[in-house]
Amino acid sequence: MGVERDQRPGLRLLKKGRRGLLRAVFSRAGLFFLLIVLQAVILIFLFGRLRDFLPHAVTLSALFSGVMALFLLNSRHNPSAKLTWIVVIMLFPVVGSLLYLFTRNDLGHRMLRDRYAALTEATRNRVPQDEEAFARLAAQAPDAVGLVRYVNRTGCYPVFNESECRYFPLGDALFPVLLEELEKAERFIFLEFFIVDEGLMWGQVLEILARKASEGLTVRLMYDGSCEFFTLPRDYPKRLSLLGIECRPFAPIAPFVSTHYNYRDHRKLLVIDGKVAFTGGVNLADEYINEVRRFGHWKDTAVCLRGEAARSFTLMFLQMWNLSEKEPDFRFFPDAPAERFPDASGFVMPYADCPLDEDRVGEWLYLDILNRAQRYVYIMTPYLILDGEMETALKFAAERGVDVEILLPGIPDKKLPYALARTHYPSLLRSGVKIYEYRPGFVHAKVFVSDDREAAVGTINLDYRSLYHHFECAAWMRDTDCIPEIREDFLQTRRFCREIDAGALGRERWTVKLAGFLMKIIAPLM
Repeated sequence: MGVERDQRPGLRLLKKGRRGLLRAVFSRAGLFFLLIVLQAVILIFLFGRLRDFLPHAVTLSALFSGVMALFLLNSRHNPSAKLTWIVVIMLFPVVGSLLYLFTRNDLGHRMLRDRYAALTEATRNRVPQDEEAFARLAAQAPDAVGLVRYVNRTGCYPVFNESECRYFPLGDALFPVLLEELEKAERFIFLEFFIVDEGLMWGQVLEILARKASEGLTVRLMYDGSCEFFTLPRDYPKRLSLLGIECRPFAPIAPFVSTHYNYRDHRKLLVIDGKVAFTGGVNLADEYINEVRRFGHWKDTAVCLRGEAARSFTLMFLQMWNLSEKEPDFRFFPDAPAERFPDASGFVMPYADCPLDEDRVGEWLYLDILNRAQRYVYIMTPYLILDGEMETALKFAAERGVDVEILLPGIPDKKLPYALARTHYPSLLRSGVKIYEYRPGFVHAKVFVSDDREAAVGTINLDYRSLYHHFECAAWMRDTDCIPEIREDFLQTRRFCREIDAGALGRERWTVKLAGFLMKIIAPLM
């Protein structure tokens, strides 16, 4: 293994070429295609070799599909997911049933679920709720008390006051501050990101990490296992270990061995000494800071928390890190109060969402904001693939007089999700929801801001993957100094958008309409 310098500053590790064939085979689309081929082979065999038994096979297939439909109707799935699976199984009995059984079986999933639940319970009181902070919240924002109680029940996510919150309207603005804070690290640096890709951004971060590790600091990096098929070679942890950096991918993709590969680590967080934490939509790759242009201008956001609120992100990271440990490493669990900032206004509550339990924390927090809003809710999201509950909440908020506005990409990164998002437009527009598309490029921000008093910034998209299948994290804020900045950022970004109306939808290309119409069938599987 060698280390080389690029002409641009920053450390880079040599990496192998990308494995496009393996990536295609082991993707969800690849798996679905293989199952369709399997069904075709079975049908050809039945028609060619078992012609006399074909009526019996058709009858058995119909009975089996009916049983599966009854099972699904009585399951605990979301109604949209139930309908999707029923349609898929009715259309493709072999493919649909095998795919459903594969994604729902307990091979790998139960172990991961039980391990995460045990770690959550064991660390539930590691960051205790400050009763004085909660009492202040109850006095100043009584309408939010129920939300805070619910989120805290799902894990160790207390609400804090006297913690500083800083908002970044672009990855470009975040990057120099992130480097500056990394240079100040004295004990440890924890990083957990969905995507890590070599280039200017990761190169400069890696250079600091390697230097800090050589000085004796504990440096740990987690990235999602899908990076092994998209951006990084499989032996990247070994390469980083030579620099003194502890590294592990989360759930490396191993199809047909474990099904929990469907649950990706979509979180983006960075914690320094348990005192400073970052989260938001920004990954460690050059498009997020507009160093390269993949889909026009990249609009992303993040927040930096200083003080006790950073301790919650320390705990989140260590819970995920310890999922693969036989004996949990408690050395860095937050065990002492961090610095307080008495002049900081408002309240902040970091929180995480786990796909292994029945709490859809990310979605329900968004729903709570929508249901309590009085004047406006402004939303930025890269994807709009809604279940019935979220679509109903958006429409109801607009119909009761709340100004609901959604800002989406003008240049999509994926064609099919873009087409699928547009199938929601007519219903939302009829209820008075305003929809804008960012003409200069791609919106990757995940932001809710409401009534000049409440906001959530993090990693949670308005799509099924984020709301049901991913590990996610975010920061909820109430009456913090940065909330007016978040609102202003939305309004300034809206200036560069085109508003979508019925006329614009009528001029949409028929291919986009058809793609959206067809993809609606399998939307919860995306």
